Amino acid sequence: MDVKTKRRADVENGDEGEDLVLATLVANGDDISPLVRHAFEMGRPEGLLRQLNYVVKKKEAEIEEMCKTHYEEFILAVDELRGVLVDAEELKSELQSDNFKLQQVGSTLLVKLEELLESYTVKKNVTEAIKMSKNCIKVLELCVKCNNHISEGQFYPALKTVDLLEKNYMQNIPAKALKRVIEKKIPSIKLHIEKKVCSQVNEWMVQIRSSCKIIGKTAIGRAASVRQRDEEMLERKRKAQELNISGVDDQAYSLVVEEDEDSAMKFDLTPLYRACHIHGCLGIREQFHEYYYKNRLLQLNSDLEISSAQPFVESYQTFLAQIAGYFIVEDRVLRTGGGLLVADQVETMWETALAKITSMLDMQFSHMNSATHLLLVKDYVTLLGSTLRQYGYDIGQLLDVLDNSRAKYHRLLLEECRSQTVDVLGNDSYEQMVIKKDTDYENNVLSFNLQTSDIMPAFPYVAPFSSMVPDACRIVRSFIKSSVDYLCYGVRTGFFDVVRKYLDKFLIEVLNETLLDTINSGNISVSQAMQLAANIAALERACDFFLRHAAQQCCIPVRSVEKPQATLTAKVLLKTSRDAAYITLLGLVNTKLDEYMNLIESINWTSEDAKPNGNDYINEVIFYLDSLMSTAQQILPLDAMYKVGTGALEHISNTMVGAFLSDNVKRFNANAVMSINNDLRMLENFADERFYSSGLGEIYKEGSFKSCMIEARQLVNLLSSSQPENFMNPVIREKNYYALDYKKVATICDKFKDSPDGIFGSLSNKNTKQSAKKKSMDTLKKRLKDFN
Repeated sequence: MDVKTKRRADVENGDEGEDLVLATLVANGDDISPLVRHAFEMGRPEGLLRQLNYVVKKKEAEIEEMCKTHYEEFILAVDELRGVLVDAEELKSELQSDNFKLQQVGSTLLVKLEELLESYTVKKNVTEAIKMSKNCIKVLELCVKCNNHISEGQFYPALKTVDLLEKNYMQNIPAKALKRVIEKKIPSIKLHIEKKVCSQVNEWMVQIRSSCKIIGKTAIGRAASVRQRDEEMLERKRKAQELNISGVDDQAYSLVVEEDEDSAMKFDLTPLYRACHIHGCLGIREQFHEYYYKNRLLQLNSDLEISSAQPFVESYQTFLAQIAGYFIVEDRVLRTGGGLLVADQVETMWETALAKITSMLDMQFSHMNSATHLLLVKDYVTLLGSTLRQYGYDIGQLLDVLDNSRAKYHRLLLEECRSQTVDVLGNDSYEQMVIKKDTDYENNVLSFNLQTSDIMPAFPYVAPFSSMVPDACRIVRSFIKSSVDYLCYGVRTGFFDVVRKYLDKFLIEVLNETLLDTINSGNISVSQAMQLAANIAALERACDFFLRHAAQQCCIPVRSVEKPQATLTAKVLLKTSRDAAYITLLGLVNTKLDEYMNLIESINWTSEDAKPNGNDYINEVIFYLDSLMSTAQQILPLDAMYKVGTGALEHISNTMVGAFLSDNVKRFNANAVMSINNDLRMLENFADERFYSSGLGEIYKEGSFKSCMIEARQLVNLLSSSQPENFMNPVIREKNYYALDYKKVATICDKFKDSPDGIFGSLSNKNTKQSAKKKSMDTLKKRLKDFN
């Protein structure tokens, strides 16, 4: 085979291979569009056409081959089909014959069937008519039932009936006229029910408003009962504490059985619940909620208006009880009304009421002039607060108003107590109180810790103080109680410091100032001044009782106020006032003594003889001093008695020295000095006897009564001395004449004339000692003159 032949064969074989590939793709039902597109894109569609022709020829050959294979079976099937066609023609003729016969037989039955169908139609119409009539009757019955409910005031069943009509019957009412009438009347019925229910609610609001006062008074009364039980418990604890009992006895605790709820607190909210439910059924619940809130708010604003025709102290209980009742009702509505009120609305109403109440209380408190009235109002306001706090209302602002009026209350209380204190001091007899019975002793002495001994005295008992002291103590105790009464149940829990501050203020600005006014008035006598000093000493002791009593009233442990640093400032000031009373007493005593001592200048200073029993004035002085010291020993403390004695004797001594210095005494002689010496000796004897008999000698070891007259004694000793010139000797002067002043001695010595004047003066003095004494005195005079 040559090369060309071989290449042609290869090409034919390659073409056959491509034809087989194409045939396989066609047989498999694959997509040949990529081959077609490729052929045309390459510009060689002839090969593709050739391949397609090859596939067509191959398929035709397969068809011919299959026809040859099934030809005989096809001929047989055609013969069978022809036989079946003949049978079908026969069956058709039979069916036509049977149908003709059936038509002849069923024509009569068809007429009967049409009559039957017509009867069924009539029956159906009649049934429908009966059903429609029944529906109308049922609707009318419901309408009658609804009217009956409305006429009987049973609005909820009426609304349920209307709702039943709307949901179940309105769409099925066959009578259009009846349906239109009912559709028109239903809104009118609902509106009528709404008005009726609102009218009932309005009546209920009027009724509940009139009941709020009783509700409030009942609730506040319960709060008052609880407070009273608490106060009784505290009182038992205080008494136990006073008796130093470590634990409270069994009677301090008791089971408190809650009483059944008062009928006044069982107010009926049924009309309100019914109205709320009916408005919910009407679909206007929120509208009713707003209606109720607005009307109750109007009622509240009306209740908050206080009439000016009646004094506030006469109407405040009714006013506050009305407010309490109002908010008790609103709290019940909030809790049980099912959303009729929300907490914010109640809070808004409470804030509105609180603002007006606080403003009104501020104004009324500012106009009050009586602490009692202010306390009564405060107590009722705190009871109002305690009552409403149980229902969850915030009463902080209410208590703040009371706390802000604290200063005003105590100012009024101080003025009232000042008036009482002035009356007590003005009506005091300034005589020692005589107590005849142990009960009086307990009420007037033990009750205020005024006893000086723990031993019960024998009766009748003469107290060192007058009736003013227990009366003043009662005023102080009343002041403490009134102060505690105002401050308790307020914004402050620990108010003892406040009570203590006002107690100090009362004792200082009222009691102490009143005592000082009396002391400095200049209208009191010696006995009154002495009794006043004794009274102040007793009141000073009572200050510790006042502080303990205040602590007990405030439920503070007594041991916390028994410390030295816890004492009242007033105690120090009372001590100062007591000293002022002593000064006044000494001034009055000295004035009285001056009445007697002024007689010393009228004695005979140049007497020929000395009086061995003293001058007449000294007896009066000693008698007065004896009376004075006896009284002082009975009512004054020993230190006060000592001050009175030393002051009086020092004044007498100064008066005696002053008599020698007086311009009215131009000269005096030895006899006059001897008489004064006798006077002085009598005073010294009296002073020593009184000093030691009263027990002062055991307390004051060095400063006796006698030492108070040392200046007068040294002066008399100097004038009686045989060598008066020794006064200028420093050692002797420091030992015997340390109390004397140079100038006074010089003046007095100039007046000392021991010999009578005249021509025969030298002849009458023949005593050598007398001459020596005169010479010594002259020397003293000269040296004093040189010294000065």
